[in-house]
Amino acid sequence: MLKNSRFDDLFEALSRRVASRTSRRGFIGRVGAVAAGVAVSPLLPVDRRGRVSRAEAAPAAGDARAKWVPQDNDIHACDYWRHCSIDGNICACSGGSLTNCPPGTQLATSSWVASCYNPTDGNSYIIAYRDCCGKNVSNRCPCLVTEGELPVYRPEFANDIIWCFGADNDEMTYHCTIAPIIGKAG
Repeated sequence: MLKNSRFDDLFEALSRRVASRTSRRGFIGRVGAVAAGVAVSPLLPVDRRGRVSRAEAAPAAGDARAKWVPQDNDIHACDYWRHCSIDGNICACSGGSLTNCPPGTQLATSSWVASCYNPTDGNSYIIAYRDCCGKNVSNRCPCLVTEGELPVYRPEFANDIIWCFGADNDEMTYHCTIAPIIGKAG
Protein backbone atom coordinates (compact mmCIF):
# COMPACT_ATOMS: atom_id res chain seq x y z
CA MET A 1 0.00 0.00 0.00
CA LEU A 2 1.25 3.48 -0.88
CA LYS A 3 2.01 5.99 1.82
CA ASN A 4 0.15 9.32 1.68
CA SER A 5 2.13 12.46 0.96
CA ARG A 6 2.24 15.33 3.44
CA PHE A 7 -0.08 17.27 1.15
CA ASP A 8 -2.65 14.45 1.21
CA ASP A 9 -2.43 14.20 5.00
CA LEU A 10 -2.80 17.97 5.39
CA PHE A 11 -5.77 18.09 3.01
CA GLU A 12 -7.45 15.16 4.79
CA ALA A 13 -6.98 16.79 8.20
CA LEU A 14 -8.34 20.12 6.93
CA SER A 15 -11.33 18.41 5.29
CA ARG A 16 -12.15 16.46 8.45
CA ARG A 17 -11.92 19.62 10.59
CA VAL A 18 -14.27 21.55 8.26
CA ALA A 19 -16.68 18.57 8.12
CA SER A 20 -16.79 18.28 11.90
CA ARG A 21 -17.56 21.99 12.41
CA THR A 22 -20.18 22.53 9.73
CA SER A 23 -23.41 20.80 8.83
CA ARG A 24 -24.46 19.78 5.36
CA ARG A 25 -27.78 21.55 5.76
CA GLY A 26 -26.08 24.79 6.77
CA PHE A 27 -23.70 24.59 3.82
CA ILE A 28 -26.49 23.75 1.37
CA GLY A 29 -28.61 26.58 2.83
CA ARG A 30 -25.82 29.10 2.28
CA VAL A 31 -25.21 27.86 -1.28
CA GLY A 32 -28.98 28.05 -1.95
CA ALA A 33 -29.19 31.61 -0.64
CA VAL A 34 -26.31 32.70 -2.88
CA ALA A 35 -27.86 30.92 -5.89
CA ALA A 36 -31.24 32.59 -5.24
CA GLY A 37 -29.59 36.00 -4.97
CA VAL A 38 -27.77 35.48 -8.27
CA ALA A 39 -30.97 34.27 -9.95
CA VAL A 40 -32.95 37.34 -8.82
CA SER A 41 -30.36 39.95 -9.86
CA PRO A 42 -31.41 40.08 -13.58
CA LEU A 43 -34.93 41.03 -12.46
CA LEU A 44 -33.76 44.24 -10.83
CA PRO A 45 -34.25 47.37 -12.95
CA VAL A 46 -31.28 49.43 -13.99
CA ASP A 47 -31.48 52.97 -12.63
CA ARG A 48 -30.18 55.88 -14.69
CA ARG A 49 -31.87 58.69 -12.75
CA GLY A 50 -28.51 60.14 -11.71
CA ARG A 51 -27.86 61.12 -15.29
CA VAL A 52 -29.01 64.52 -16.49
CA SER A 53 -30.64 64.51 -19.89
CA ARG A 54 -28.31 65.90 -22.49
CA ALA A 55 -31.24 67.71 -24.05
CA GLU A 56 -31.29 69.98 -20.99
CA ALA A 57 -27.56 70.51 -20.77
CA ALA A 58 -25.94 73.27 -22.77
CA PRO A 59 -23.64 71.54 -25.28
CA ALA A 60 -20.04 72.67 -25.53
CA ALA A 61 -18.75 74.04 -28.81
CA GLY A 62 -18.05 71.22 -31.24
CA ASP A 63 -19.91 68.70 -29.07
CA ALA A 64 -21.63 65.95 -31.11
CA ARG A 65 -24.70 66.12 -28.88
CA ALA A 66 -25.49 69.59 -30.22
CA LYS A 67 -27.29 67.67 -33.01
CA TRP A 68 -29.86 66.18 -30.56
CA VAL A 69 -32.97 68.35 -30.62
CA PRO A 70 -35.99 66.54 -29.14
CA GLN A 71 -39.47 67.00 -30.61
CA ASP A 72 -42.94 66.10 -29.34
CA ASN A 73 -44.90 65.47 -32.55
CA ASP A 74 -43.87 62.26 -34.31
CA ILE A 75 -43.57 59.17 -32.05
CA HIS A 76 -42.13 57.20 -34.99
CA ALA A 77 -39.06 59.47 -35.27
CA CYS A 78 -35.78 58.85 -33.47
CA ASP A 79 -35.68 62.46 -32.25
CA TYR A 80 -39.01 62.08 -30.37
CA TRP A 81 -38.23 63.19 -26.83
CA ARG A 82 -38.98 59.81 -25.19
CA HIS A 83 -36.35 58.18 -27.42
CA CYS A 84 -33.43 60.12 -25.90
CA SER A 85 -31.56 56.88 -25.04
CA ILE A 86 -33.16 54.23 -27.25
CA ASP A 87 -31.12 51.64 -29.10
CA GLY A 88 -33.36 49.46 -31.21
CA ASN A 89 -36.61 49.56 -33.13
CA ILE A 90 -39.57 51.66 -32.01
CA CYS A 91 -42.53 49.36 -31.23
CA ALA A 92 -45.04 52.00 -32.35
CA CYS A 93 -43.85 51.32 -35.92
CA SER A 94 -44.61 47.59 -35.79
CA GLY A 95 -48.09 47.32 -34.29
CA GLY A 96 -47.34 48.33 -30.70
CA SER A 97 -47.29 51.69 -29.00
CA LEU A 98 -45.02 53.73 -26.73
CA THR A 99 -46.24 51.64 -23.77
CA ASN A 100 -47.37 48.28 -25.22
CA CYS A 101 -45.62 45.51 -27.15
CA PRO A 102 -46.93 44.45 -30.56
CA PRO A 103 -49.15 41.32 -30.71
CA GLY A 104 -47.16 38.09 -30.58
CA THR A 105 -44.34 39.52 -28.45
CA GLN A 106 -43.69 39.52 -24.72
CA LEU A 107 -42.33 42.25 -22.50
CA ALA A 108 -38.90 41.56 -20.99
CA THR A 109 -38.80 41.70 -17.21
CA SER A 110 -35.69 43.93 -17.15
CA SER A 111 -35.23 47.47 -18.40
CA TRP A 112 -32.81 50.34 -18.63
CA VAL A 113 -33.80 53.78 -17.44
CA ALA A 114 -33.03 57.27 -18.74
CA SER A 115 -34.06 60.82 -17.96
CA CYS A 116 -35.50 62.51 -21.06
CA TYR A 117 -36.45 66.15 -21.55
CA ASN A 118 -39.93 66.96 -22.93
CA PRO A 119 -39.63 70.20 -24.92
CA THR A 120 -43.40 70.85 -24.80
CA ASP A 121 -43.83 71.14 -21.03
CA GLY A 122 -40.17 71.81 -20.11
CA ASN A 123 -39.94 68.87 -17.68
CA SER A 124 -37.70 65.82 -17.58
CA TYR A 125 -39.23 62.38 -17.17
CA ILE A 126 -37.83 58.97 -16.26
CA ILE A 127 -38.33 56.58 -19.16
CA ALA A 128 -38.08 52.81 -18.62
CA TYR A 129 -36.96 51.33 -21.93
CA ARG A 130 -38.17 47.74 -22.15
CA ASP A 131 -37.56 45.29 -24.94
CA CYS A 132 -40.36 43.28 -26.53
CA CYS A 133 -39.22 39.74 -27.29
CA GLY A 134 -40.31 36.61 -29.10
CA LYS A 135 -40.36 37.57 -32.78
CA ASN A 136 -37.54 38.42 -35.13
CA VAL A 137 -36.35 42.02 -35.22
CA SER A 138 -39.00 44.27 -36.76
CA ASN A 139 -36.45 46.47 -38.62
CA ARG A 140 -39.05 49.25 -38.65
CA CYS A 141 -37.97 52.61 -37.28
CA PRO A 142 -34.47 51.60 -36.18
CA CYS A 143 -32.92 54.16 -33.83
CA LEU A 144 -29.59 54.50 -32.11
CA VAL A 145 -29.59 57.49 -29.79
CA THR A 146 -26.47 57.55 -27.63
CA GLU A 147 -27.37 60.36 -25.24
CA GLY A 148 -25.41 59.63 -22.06
CA GLU A 149 -24.36 56.15 -23.14
CA LEU A 150 -21.21 54.68 -21.58
CA PRO A 151 -19.31 51.48 -22.47
CA VAL A 152 -20.90 48.12 -21.66
CA TYR A 153 -18.78 47.68 -18.51
CA ARG A 154 -21.27 50.16 -16.99
CA PRO A 155 -24.49 48.34 -17.99
CA GLU A 156 -26.79 50.85 -16.31
CA PHE A 157 -25.60 53.44 -18.85
CA ALA A 158 -25.09 51.17 -21.89
CA ASN A 159 -28.12 50.78 -24.15
CA ASP A 160 -26.48 48.10 -26.32
CA ILE A 161 -27.62 45.22 -24.10
CA ILE A 162 -30.58 43.13 -25.27
CA TRP A 163 -32.74 42.71 -22.18
CA CYS A 164 -34.76 39.72 -23.44
CA PHE A 165 -32.95 37.35 -21.07
CA GLY A 166 -35.73 37.96 -18.54
CA ALA A 167 -38.71 37.23 -20.82
CA ASP A 168 -41.29 34.80 -19.43
CA ASN A 169 -41.26 32.51 -22.43
CA ASP A 170 -37.45 32.08 -22.38
CA GLU A 171 -37.43 33.57 -25.86
CA MET A 172 -34.37 35.77 -26.19
CA THR A 173 -35.19 37.06 -29.68
CA TYR A 174 -35.36 40.86 -29.71
CA HIS A 175 -38.20 42.53 -31.64
CA CYS A 176 -38.56 46.20 -30.59
CA THR A 177 -38.43 48.61 -27.63
CA ILE A 178 -41.17 50.53 -25.78
CA ALA A 179 -40.61 53.77 -23.85
CA PRO A 180 -43.18 54.29 -21.07
CA ILE A 181 -42.91 57.16 -18.59
CA ILE A 182 -42.44 55.91 -15.02
CA GLY A 183 -42.24 59.26 -13.28
CA LYS A 184 -41.06 62.82 -13.26
CA ALA A 185 -37.29 63.30 -12.92
CA GLY A 186 -35.87 65.43 -10.18
